[in-house]
Amino acid sequence: MLSPPPALAVSVDVTAVPDEPAGAGRYTVDLVGALAGRADLRLTLVARSHDAGRWTRMAPAALVRAAAPRPRPLRLAWEQVGLPRLLAGAGVAVHHGPHYTMPERAHLPRVVTVHDLTFFDHPEWHERAKVPFFRRAIRVAAARADALVCVSQATADRLQALLSPMAAVFVVPHGVDHGRFTPEEETIGADRARLELIGLRQPYVAFVGNPQPRKGVDVLVRAFDRMCDSVDGLVLVLAGAHGWGEARIAAELSAMRHPDRVVRPGYLPDATVAALLRRAAAVAYPSLAEGFGLPVLEALACGAPVVTTTGTPMSSLAGEAALLVPPGDDVALAEALRHLVTGPDPERRRRGIALAAGYTWEASAAAHVEVYRRAAEGGGQRPR
Repeated sequence: MLSPPPALAVSVDVTAVPDEPAGAGRYTVDLVGALAGRADLRLTLVARSHDAGRWTRMAPAALVRAAAPRPRPLRLAWEQVGLPRLLAGAGVAVHHGPHYTMPERAHLPRVVTVHDLTFFDHPEWHERAKVPFFRRAIRVAAARADALVCVSQATADRLQALLSPMAAVFVVPHGVDHGRFTPEEETIGADRARLELIGLRQPYVAFVGNPQPRKGVDVLVRAFDRMCDSVDGLVLVLAGAHGWGEARIAAELSAMRHPDRVVRPGYLPDATVAALLRRAAAVAYPSLAEGFGLPVLEALACGAPVVTTTGTPMSSLAGEAALLVPPGDDVALAEALRHLVTGPDPERRRRGIALAAGYTWEASAAAHVEVYRRAAEGGGQRPR
């Protein structure tokens, strides 16, 4: 009988995860949660100096090295100067940078996750100061990482076409936290109680995410304003932290016929997000482009009626479980929302729940561990 392989010592850089994670931060949190439960891994988490408690609670079996400075410029400089020294004495075999970057001077195999290539293809969607930094980081990863993880085939194809990476590229989809994103509430009345805490009652259309330009929130506001008279009392819920991109949304809100029917509760606790998705008349994710589009999958897991955009990873992901509209088309989006909120579709709901059930963070973590092993054994690198 073959004995299991020895536990692999891996470090994961969690220094870029904000206190209120979304997007790539959410990916890192959920991935670490799944990695932390694996017996075949000895996990070290590299965190910011003030952030040890969060990661210790999340991954009690992991070693947390809380050493990075808190301010972003200092943290990024520390990644290139202090992190290589930390890793040299940490006894790890592979280091994973889950957010585009890696310690360039570290002398051990490095795995880097590339979420999308919009810093190259659509720099106007990002804060101006971030574009040259992340373009360089992705180029360095493509040239010098020992293995690259892409979250969708679309991202992997674009990375190959744009930068011809030297390392092997592995497509590893996200998962769904099925303990949280489920079609059934944990106790009767729990969802209503959580929604009442934020002053929300049904019916509503929900969006969850940061209001970045590529998310299409301005398009959603216009679409909702077109169709909201179709349902008495229908409101639009824009959930997520306020941030860069607010000016465009504010302009659309000020131009609405029904600005009083938009609710902005801010960043919501995890349990409230699940309740919001479960009770929505429709969930809209009209993003112009994404690396993966996890909110779509989480909404489907909750049994929510979903509309998202064609020509994106979300359309490939959701297939017939969601309605699809062209990106940026507020007329088509309004019609899709009208269809969802006025006509329940039990069969589409069943398809969505079944589709989402095939994605787990345990499976994603297992695929990441395989990438780590390939990198540790030198199998992630293509001939140079």
